Amino acid sequence: MKRLVLDRQNRKIAGVCAGIANYLDVDVTVVRILFLIALIGGGFGFWAYLIVWAVAPVD
Repeated sequence: MKRLVLDRQNRKIAGVCAGIANYLDVDVTVVRILFLIALIGGGFGFWAYLIVWAVAPVD
């Protein structure tokens, strides 16, 4: 069973995007671009990032 965990090996800031990319089995660059678009497009990306950072366990 897969779990969403923060990836400390591929992290840039906190490992959130890398953890989501590992969970969804997609390239981490795609997840980072989507978070950037969400951040610019209304600020949702910032809050989503903080929430995942706060609740996801560390790998």
